[in-house]
Amino acid sequence: MTTDELTKTLDAFTRLTRKEWASLNKGLRSNLTEQERKEIEGIYETISASEVNDVYMPLSELLYKRMYHNVKLHQDMNEFLQRSRKRVPFIIGIAGSVSVGKSTTARLIQALAKRWPNQPTVSLVTTDGFLYPNEVLEERGLMKRKGFPESYDIRRLISFLTELKSGVNEVEAPVYSHLTYNIEAAQTQKIVQPDVVIVEGINVLQVNRKGKRMPPLFVSDFFDYSIYVDADEEDIISWYVERFHLLRNTAFQDPSSYFHRYKNLDDKEATEMAKSIWHSINGVNLEKNIKPTRLRADLILTKGKQHRVEHIQLRK
Repeated sequence: MTTDELTKTLDAFTRLTRKEWASLNKGLRSNLTEQERKEIEGIYETISASEVNDVYMPLSELLYKRMYHNVKLHQDMNEFLQRSRKRVPFIIGIAGSVSVGKSTTARLIQALAKRWPNQPTVSLVTTDGFLYPNEVLEERGLMKRKGFPESYDIRRLISFLTELKSGVNEVEAPVYSHLTYNIEAAQTQKIVQPDVVIVEGINVLQVNRKGKRMPPLFVSDFFDYSIYVDADEEDIISWYVERFHLLRNTAFQDPSSYFHRYKNLDDKEATEMAKSIWHSINGVNLEKNIKPTRLRADLILTKGKQHRVEHIQLRK
């Protein structure tokens, strides 16, 4: 994309500073307790009360208005068609780089959405569960490209979303273990009659159709609203290294961890290893496959240092 093309695309967004965005919150204050915020936080990311009130309360209000509009449209269509069609869940997609904090954003939106006036049932699904099992990735020579488009079972993910949007009462999603770095073959996540489903993952806005017989649909075709969590890559690398150090001292110490071999690295070695993994895998994936999807989102949250959202871009 040329500079002129990028500029024109960005013109499709209204850019708001944090202060401008916070002013949209008409005195509402989150009733999330400090303990609830701590349970939502990532292992290296904190959520302040001001972050919730300034950024996520206005976002929650926006999402509620969008869901309410969808419900009203559904009612109007039933009246127009003179038939009763089953209402389907409102689906929110959340994309962004590894370590940018999209999982924390997803959990926070889930917690706030459960407090909407209609008290909806809100489910959260991560697309990690739709990665091919390690055995398949090994067989196809894709272990070093885990997280790249070709490492996901997109057909299975599309089938899952199709069931959701078809109003199936109970659907199942595969579960991924970050400890074993693999799919939990004997476990699934059951989603029963949800009102809202949040789908979080690095690949949810991608349009890559490489490969044979790929479905003629994109994952994002099923979204009612999409969010991209953004940050400067240097900040993301810093957060990735920080997370690697924390995991080295915690999860990596578990003998069943896929990364148990890194448990005895010293600080310097851990930093070098984390940066090596980033530059050979995650950074490449960000540049080629994830960052290009940013402008496909309905809303972009851009973070500064300390994971603090600095500005918001809203599609016009």
